[in-house]
Amino acid sequence: MQVVNVQIPNNENKTYPIYVGVDAIEKIAETVEMISPKNILVVTNETIYELYFEWLTKAFEKISAKIGYCILPDGEIYKNKTSLETILTCAFENKLERNDAIIAFGGGVIGDIAGFASSIYLRGINFIQIPTTILAQVDSSVGGKVAINTPYGKNLLGAFYQPKAVISDLQVLKTLPKREILTGLSETVKYAFIEKTCGAGFTDFAKYLYANTKDILQLEFEKLAYVVETSCKLKAVVVEQDEKEKGLRSVLNFGHTIGHAIEKCTQYKVFTHGEAVAIGMKAVFMIALNLGKINTEYYDFAVDLLKSYELDFKIPKEVTVAQLADALSFDKKVKDGKVRFVLPVGYAKAEIFDDIDLQVIEGTLKELY
Repeated sequence: MQVVNVQIPNNENKTYPIYVGVDAIEKIAETVEMISPKNILVVTNETIYELYFEWLTKAFEKISAKIGYCILPDGEIYKNKTSLETILTCAFENKLERNDAIIAFGGGVIGDIAGFASSIYLRGINFIQIPTTILAQVDSSVGGKVAINTPYGKNLLGAFYQPKAVISDLQVLKTLPKREILTGLSETVKYAFIEKTCGAGFTDFAKYLYANTKDILQLEFEKLAYVVETSCKLKAVVVEQDEKEKGLRSVLNFGHTIGHAIEKCTQYKVFTHGEAVAIGMKAVFMIALNLGKINTEYYDFAVDLLKSYELDFKIPKEVTVAQLADALSFDKKVKDGKVRFVLPVGYAKAEIFDDIDLQVIEGTLKELY
């Protein structure tokens, strides 16, 4: 088992471990003992509950705290105020106190919404992540961003709230449908495109992903563990430097600005998050190539890497460029009326730009249908 530590500077209370491995769930008793809660509320969804209730119950055998469950419907469309209120009602009914804990057991939707509930219930209680998708293990469970969606856009109501620990057991990934595997690997590919900017030391993650595509897609545990661990390390080093996204952390939004707009305009029903981000990543490579910030060789390599993980999608014709442009105006990263974009500027390196002409963006979008 591998352990990645996230260390938020000047705040020991926000320093926590990420356990990665096929037996990582064994760390749950030790993690819970660290905070000594009397009551625990497990937030999950119907699909995960049915698949893993017995497995999780066995892991809880050494825990003396009383365990309650809050089971939500499965899907991005339920990452909303109604589900948030359901979790808070369950927390009150289970009489959770300040020293108790909420455990998020599921993918990114569950982690985000359970984390947000943890951040506002009694002004903040203990929160533990047990992510069950690749997307959640490599990205959303790490870094403390928690939120819900609104009719105006994705993740517009939320907080920065760090967990006490993240337990990423690779065993649970074996039941994922292929589509969910690919959507998680989309975020992994993102890290390969920004690796040098993260400042964690250049290890050529992109070439590793390219060389080991077959084994990674088949969830070969040794290589998958390296992928999850490396992704977490890259994100952790960014979060440690910029927890509240005042500068460097924005680079983690590589591909997300357009991706979020596509998700909103398709009402979260056409693409998974990773699929939408994949379109967004191809878009920023196209913009960067047109602006002369990268060369054709790197552009071709990036597009080939996306294709090797079957991450090649088109914007549906029923979604107009005008609708996407309007959605971009509501993005969280809008500053002084301008959309902030993260663009590649060299191999595995990206920078943040505030001055990309809207006509350039709209012109690129037209090429993605």
